[in-house]
Amino acid sequence: MTVRDIMKYIESEYKVINHTPCEMCGGDFLTEEIQVAVIDNIPYDICSCICSNCGHERVFEFGAPFIEDKVSKKLRKNLN
Repeated sequence: MTVRDIMKYIESEYKVINHTPCEMCGGDFLTEEIQVAVIDNIPYDICSCICSNCGHERVFEFGAPFIEDKVSKKLRKNLN
């Protein structure tokens, strides 16, 4: 995956967050923290968000195949 592909992928995550209304009040979510986690050997972008209107917190999980590519390339490089 190229850097451009990765940026498009991340941009699509923000589109999902920006187009998801708060379950409590219908407000907009703001991203507070982004983490990368590996769950069952699958990398994820974990986005902790908060509603700008009522403060309701929500966590969005997105698959992160670009992390897998980067990690596997690094592992292959280290093995050679």
